[in-house]
Amino acid sequence: MNKSALALLILVVVVVMNGCQPALDTNRNIAAATSSPAKETVDAAAIEAELIKLEREWADAPKTKNAEAVKRILADNVVIVYPDGTPGTKTDEVRAIETGAITADSFEMLDPKVTVLDADAAFLSGRSVIKKGKYAVPNQKPIDISGEYRFLNVYVKRDGRWQVVASQATKILPQPTP
Repeated sequence: MNKSALALLILVVVVVMNGCQPALDTNRNIAAATSSPAKETVDAAAIEAELIKLEREWADAPKTKNAEAVKRILADNVVIVYPDGTPGTKTDEVRAIETGAITADSFEMLDPKVTVLDADAAFLSGRSVIKKGKYAVPNQKPIDISGEYRFLNVYVKRDGRWQVVASQATKILPQPTP
């Protein structure tokens, strides 16, 4: 056998041997590429504690005149619906704190319930009671805001901090006695 025939034979053997390798398991590769990622672990208890702390801080802001807390807690694009149905903004809330337009002897949060949607979204609902509350409207008699309310605040986590993006409060009217 001459050298060129031997080289051709070796080449044929190499090609045939490579062709005999086990096939790739393409089903396994497809399954790995299309399977759902591992579910993210969420510390619901920590989120609940943080959101309740923020709610209490926001509720205390009129009494402590802490506009900085309101600026931090409310997202710039927050949508607020007040108990009388009027819309509000972050600017409205901050102004009310800075000017002292809202006053109350106490603002108590009752029955807070946090529902965690994922690591970056949750909402808090509950009741609040305002005692001897007033809202000063320029050139008008102050409005009595005392009473019991139901509220729902939606939080998202942005840049590592929780902020309110939507808030609604509804006054609970006294039930008529039969």
